[in-house]
Amino acid sequence: MEVSNTILQIISSFIEADLRVAAPILIAAIGLLYMEKAGVVNIGAEGTMLIGALAGSIGAYLFQNPWMGALVAALAGGLVGVMFAYLVVTVKANQIVAGIAINILALGGTTTVNRIFFGLNASSSDIPSFTKVAIPLLSEIPVIGSLFNQLGLAYLAILMVPFTYYLMKKTTIGLSIRSVGEHPESADTAGINVFRIRYGTIIIGSMIIGVAGAYLSVGLLSFFSENMVSGRGYIALASVIFGKWNAFGVLGATLLFGFGDALQIRMQAIGSAIPYQFLLMLPYLLTVAAWSGFVGKAVAPKASGKPYFKG
Repeated sequence: MEVSNTILQIISSFIEADLRVAAPILIAAIGLLYMEKAGVVNIGAEGTMLIGALAGSIGAYLFQNPWMGALVAALAGGLVGVMFAYLVVTVKANQIVAGIAINILALGGTTTVNRIFFGLNASSSDIPSFTKVAIPLLSEIPVIGSLFNQLGLAYLAILMVPFTYYLMKKTTIGLSIRSVGEHPESADTAGINVFRIRYGTIIIGSMIIGVAGAYLSVGLLSFFSENMVSGRGYIALASVIFGKWNAFGVLGATLLFGFGDALQIRMQAIGSAIPYQFLLMLPYLLTVAAWSGFVGKAVAPKASGKPYFKG
């Protein structure tokens, strides 16, 4: 009986860790999904998350409230979105190049601002962080009850999935976004403002990505460290493709990465003989292997990555 209970506790802990580490990638992927549906490719999610992580830690430190930190991160992400939207929608710059520029700017900019604000240390120890919120009754269910004992932002991440699916599939706004991503010329002829839709999705999507960054600095941790995003922005973009531009598909893709990350954490905890460098590679290798072997034919919106020139 004791062995059985121990196994159940391990499984429950693993499920909890999977969702906890997958949540920031899920939030970022949902933000990217809004842009992708409108025909915008943004590989600058890595940089936007990093800016959101720093803004979240500063906001939480100044206001002594992690939710205020998330709000500041959203605003910072929105500002990045305005800049990116201006480059790719108004100036019609190459979307890939603009995204790379944001990543480079974020890496150097956050390092500088962090050292100015917090000094040479990683961050202040006085930054409040999110705590777990247990849902009564549901959190007491054996094994899966750990799914209902998560950080507040993790619940938000899960709720965003059905909301985004419904918005894209069942509403006029979603139809307009999808029309712009598939046939912007036809959408323009039908009276849909292509520029406004793309600006809106980029700014809102970037705000969501900023919150994903705050999840890292005031959720998983309680401090900011340089380049702490560690490729999660790229994984979020891959998750959108792996999920075939569907909110529920994106959820499955991010949970797969979370599985790999949770697995390597557990293997390090039990003292696995495998070098930790290889264990750190595990979630990325697992995601790439799954994406390469099981994604099948994934068809992006037809206008994806293409600037729109009003005729």
